[in-house]
Amino acid sequence: MTQRRQLFVQAGAAAAAFGGLLAAGPARAAAHASASLDLAQPGASTLQALHLQLERARRRRDFKTVPMILTDRADWDDEALRLLRAYTGGPKQVWDNTDVKSPWLNLMRNALNAQVWSWGHPDFLAVSATHGSAHLALYDEHVWAKYKLAALIGAKAGGNSYLDTPAAAGAAASDFENPVGAFSPADNSVTVLQRRGVVFLACHNAIWEFSGALIAKGNNPDKLSHEQLAAELSNHLIPGAVLTPGVVATIPELQAAGYHYIK
Repeated sequence: MTQRRQLFVQAGAAAAAFGGLLAAGPARAAAHASASLDLAQPGASTLQALHLQLERARRRRDFKTVPMILTDRADWDDEALRLLRAYTGGPKQVWDNTDVKSPWLNLMRNALNAQVWSWGHPDFLAVSATHGSAHLALYDEHVWAKYKLAALIGAKAGGNSYLDTPAAAGAAASDFENPVGAFSPADNSVTVLQRRGVVFLACHNAIWEFSGALIAKGNNPDKLSHEQLAAELSNHLIPGAVLTPGVVATIPELQAAGYHYIK
């Protein structure tokens, strides 16, 4: 988390050098909402303040079983989602990312660069609505090793390379025009984008369907039930990921809060 804060500071310094640019019942749902976060209160207005809030927001990762359809706000990262909806900085984009082999990370990096330095919006927020095969990037090394995820996508044996920190990340943040530097295509990774403020949403529906696929393929070494395997995958999301009850259904919630949808 310290690295993330440092990168916010470094990015601000670099911009300054550039000239200052930079479906439960209504009663039950209402009870959960009031217990989580009062949306009548103003949200964070800067990217750094938002991420300080998100770091403190509750994340449940001790599931024993989970159902196919979530109906209890305690079963997803409700507080973090409410913080994202309440964010008053911006502009705000939500990216519909489904293919792990697509240039999804590169596109979000490009958007960050142009919003910060070209348009002068240092508090621009990019949110990845992650599902499909792209969701594999949001599982930790335990899941990648246990369920041999690299083989599933035809990658070389190994762990979750989408979490790797490229050497380019060590380049000076002030040298933002460096074609192989910290803001270049040489520095695309989930981890680096998180440090720059990108928020990755995880999808319960993707988790449920993937756990079912693993069981159907016989890739279930502990012989877990569908509900247990989905719980294990939910417990092993990467740090910082925000678990949603379903990404496709969460996108319109973000759009209603002012996020621009990018497919």
